[in-house]
Amino acid sequence: MSFSFFKPFKPKTPLELMKAVSESLLALNTKSVAEVKALEKALEEVEKNFVLLRQMLSGDGEVDPNAEHVSQLTSEICKEDVLSLLIHKLPILGWEARKYLVHCWCIFLRQMVGSSYCCVEYLENHSGLLDFLIVCYDSKDIALNCGNMLRESIKFLSLAKYILDSTSFELFFKYVELPNFDVASDAFATFKDLLTKHETAVSEFLTAHYEEFFEHYEKLLTSENYVTRRQSLKLLSNFQLKTPNSYIMMRYILEVQYLKVMMALLKDSSKNIQISAFHIFFKVFVANLNKLLEIIVILAKNHVRLLTLLRNLSVGKGTEVEQFEEEKDMIMKEIHRISCLPNLAY
Repeated sequence: MSFSFFKPFKPKTPLELMKAVSESLLALNTKSVAEVKALEKALEEVEKNFVLLRQMLSGDGEVDPNAEHVSQLTSEICKEDVLSLLIHKLPILGWEARKYLVHCWCIFLRQMVGSSYCCVEYLENHSGLLDFLIVCYDSKDIALNCGNMLRESIKFLSLAKYILDSTSFELFFKYVELPNFDVASDAFATFKDLLTKHETAVSEFLTAHYEEFFEHYEKLLTSENYVTRRQSLKLLSNFQLKTPNSYIMMRYILEVQYLKVMMALLKDSSKNIQISAFHIFFKVFVANLNKLLEIIVILAKNHVRLLTLLRNLSVGKGTEVEQFEEEKDMIMKEIHRISCLPNLAY
């Protein structure tokens, strides 16, 4: 009688797994993937290692992850610069491998080793990796993966502040208007998080970069793309009326050009945009008790058209109708009052 014995599968240790991940990624270089078959084999090896990496980080559905193993993996990925390798090899990876990578990325960033988030600290010291992820919005195949990775990074104040202050930030004004709807929407989601997640940091950023930011933002508000106009208006309402941004709001209401932008949006063909523009127009410009004379003159000069627009503006049905009508009545009375002021040269 003969017996056959199978050698039991021995799981990799965290160090062995990280070494395998690193080696498989390094195999994806120009020389070794010159042939299609070689590339396919290399990508298969990367995907296999990513599956193991995901299992070690988040368990297999039946067994929870070993906290010590997760900590060792996180420490090793930074110490051996594998985090950088993961990002730079992202464009060449297959769809499944990219999905696993994003999953692991989110866990790594949230994982504390000792008393610190070592992956966050790694990105702070290798900030060019964040710039790389932003530029990847130019590649529709990996744009959504990079967007998820960026939004996870933005949850951390230091990384969000870096992106706001970097030259790469201006690229978002282009990316939110890309012709691919899914990519443009994802870019706007990241753009929104940058401007809303950390209110104090955003206020500091807007104070330091007021002119250039709103010069770019005006182009979004006047975009030919309906989605861009609507999203930009909603976002402006969101961060403009936050308490830390009160100084920014006071500057904004002194700008005649931005009043004119809101007045133009009140005439937009979209009812949703009209309503959004109305709220900014009312709460920021008309309701301001300390309006500049130039603002007052413009409101007086255009009072007939403005009152006509407002009379025809409604929110339809719903619980907000009563409040909207009250606000509309207040703004119409204020515009009428302004138009009756003596000695206005218009």
